[in-house]
Amino acid sequence: MGMQPLNYKDVEIGTIAINGVQMGVVELGKPTAATAKLRPTLVFIHGFTGNATSWGALLEHLAGQDMHVISLEMLGHGRSSAPEDPTRYSMEHCQQDILAALQALHIAPGAAILLGYSMGGRIALYTALSGYFRALVLESASPGLAIAEEREQRQRSDEALATCIEDYGLEAFVSYWESRPLFASQEKLSIAQRAKLREQRLHNTPRGLANSLRGVGTGIQPALHQRLNEITVPVLLITGQDDPKFCAIAREMATQLPQAQHQIVPNAGHTVHFEQPEAFETLVRNFTNSVQ
Repeated sequence: MGMQPLNYKDVEIGTIAINGVQMGVVELGKPTAATAKLRPTLVFIHGFTGNATSWGALLEHLAGQDMHVISLEMLGHGRSSAPEDPTRYSMEHCQQDILAALQALHIAPGAAILLGYSMGGRIALYTALSGYFRALVLESASPGLAIAEEREQRQRSDEALATCIEDYGLEAFVSYWESRPLFASQEKLSIAQRAKLREQRLHNTPRGLANSLRGVGTGIQPALHQRLNEITVPVLLITGQDDPKFCAIAREMATQLPQAQHQIVPNAGHTVHFEQPEAFETLVRNFTNSVQ
């Protein structure tokens, strides 16, 4: 399960073979035998259209502060495999793949903090039910849709979007994706920042993104509302002030998670780590130090 290096921007992305697929991985600040017990491990799961480098300079900053940082790419994204069968992308398979990757990287149960954004937050929440992690950070995440009719409607919507990706191609889809109201706050970013984000989104494949929607979209995933009380580890919920929908979801989740705190970041929307990176980094670093 050796790493296959690829230099993309300033970060080395590799792949590991797990469960019959390849998973893209960035690993920074790997501890030595002498520092293994001193360095906290953070595992990052990106959002839809993202990849292991979606976190910008955050990974390098945290690694430079004596933290062991691992960023994983979900199926259909970045360098990870893009299977033809949409069911291979399911939430259950995501959990199995993440745990297999961490075992391959010699991360013991209870050693790591899991952090997920948006789609990655939904995956992280489900994966945390395994009991493998010491704490959890969820950025702009949800437990899914509680009402069956809403899940069915969302599945139809995701299928239509997946078909459009396949029919019209990646560039057309990314242009549509960037225009969604959910990302309106990103208009405040510089042209260079938006161009960088677009380039990262285009670092994917149409089949991968389409099947990710079909396999692990919000409509198809299990609703987790009734299981939130099973997650007894500390949880940090992060949302942007300009994203009222997910602020409300996080407030509700905080009432059901046994050890949760909710932080709302000013002047940020759905993608807090990109829109307000310094504030996001401070929240993650302080939370990590508090649970060691």
